[in-house]
Amino acid sequence: MGSVRKASAWLGLVDDNDDERYYDDDYSEGTDSGDAWVTDPRVKVATDTAEEKGRRIGTVTPDSFRDARAIGELFREGVPVIMNLTAMEAADAKRVVDFAAGLIFGLRGSIERVSTRVFLLTPSNTEIVNGDPAPHRGDGFFNQS
Repeated sequence: MGSVRKASAWLGLVDDNDDERYYDDDYSEGTDSGDAWVTDPRVKVATDTAEEKGRRIGTVTPDSFRDARAIGELFREGVPVIMNLTAMEAADAKRVVDFAAGLIFGLRGSIERVSTRVFLLTPSNTEIVNGDPAPHRGDGFFNQS
C-alpha cells in the first residue's frame, strides 16, 4: 500500500483493505467437521499433557457479562479459574462476581480475592496453599555472626 493510500486510510477517506493479503483461502475451506470446541481467545488453558495430569488453571479476562459462560464451563470441568475483571465496568464486574459466587456455591468450590478485581475460583478438590513466609530462625542462612 502506498503512502498516500495509507494516509487516506488513516484519515478514513478510503477503506483499509490491506489486511486481506494475510488471509489464505485454504484455511477457510478446511476439513473441519464443525463439532470441535473453539477456545475463546480471552481464555488460556494449559497443554494437553497438563490436562492429563490434572494440572490446569484457566485464566479469563471477560469484557462483559456475556463472557461469564467461559468461566462457568471451565469451573464445571474442575479447572481452577483466575478471573481478571479489571477490563470490565463496575456493574458488569459485580454481576460476574455474583455469578461466580453462585457457581462455587452450587459446585462446592471456593472463591478468593487475589487483588483488586482479580479472583481465584477453586473446585472442591483443590487445596489453596498460603504463600506466607516461614518464621525467621536465628541459625538460618543469613545469620553471618
